[in-house]
Amino acid sequence: MAEATLIDGKAFAVTLRGKVAEGVAKLKADHGVTPGLAVVLVGEDPASQVYVRNKGKQTVEAGMESFEHKLPATTSQAELLALIDSLNKDDKVDGILCQLPVPDQIDGDTIINAIAPEKDVDGFHVINAGKLATGQQGLVPCTPLGCLLLLKDHLGPLSGKSAVVIGRSNIVGKPMAQLLLKESCTVTVAHSRTKDLPAVAREADILVAAVGRPEMVTGDWVKPGATVIDVGINRVDNPETGKTKLVGDVDFASAAQVAGAITPVPGGVGPMTIACLLRNTLEAACLRRGIPTDGIL
Repeated sequence: MAEATLIDGKAFAVTLRGKVAEGVAKLKADHGVTPGLAVVLVGEDPASQVYVRNKGKQTVEAGMESFEHKLPATTSQAELLALIDSLNKDDKVDGILCQLPVPDQIDGDTIINAIAPEKDVDGFHVINAGKLATGQQGLVPCTPLGCLLLLKDHLGPLSGKSAVVIGRSNIVGKPMAQLLLKESCTVTVAHSRTKDLPAVAREADILVAAVGRPEMVTGDWVKPGATVIDVGINRVDNPETGKTKLVGDVDFASAAQVAGAITPVPGGVGPMTIACLLRNTLEAACLRRGIPTDGIL
């Protein structure tokens, strides 16, 4: 069997960011509105710092306003809640994102649910999660949305396909399952307690791996011809170079021999997350003002 088709998330994200920039320009021209994204970072986590810097850069490139708030690791929960309250009230801010994880003295769920649901561009607020679960319009988590866009671009209509999501986090696994249900897939959510996980995975036309365990899903877990979406980003030691390298939750080499299509790591799902964040910010700017998204999104 030929090696799997590579699903190029990097290229798709460039196209999506271009469409967002066009939508931002139209929103400015027709309604005089410039979308604004506020990103809050608490502490000095190096990976988070890089991520926040990339978000700010791409926000400005899309024609939006970027508001960065970098707080010390000693920031109290009350101080962070006060900042979020001020951002909720700031009309220039359409989207608010608090970079996770936050330091131990702060409760992540409390912070997420303090963000106004209409500005929750991460899609994590309990109201947006509820809207997704009940099929109502709300802001959708960026990584699962990016996965869905890649799947629809590659496969077309997903109706009737069997999908297995490995992982049940609130950030990826659960919303991914809800999005696939909305597309009329038959969805199984599998996890660490699933009996005979490889056998369950082998039933999938669409296999989404989001567990945070390096190269856990091997080729013998994959149904021949299946589409594999690898959400994992794991740093592991590379004995050949003595440095760390990025790998996914899927053993790419073996899975690519069986799958019909697969996302690489890096260059697959990762770039889609920020692109979808920008898309969500544009959508929030429209929805907050009652502006129809037709022709903009």
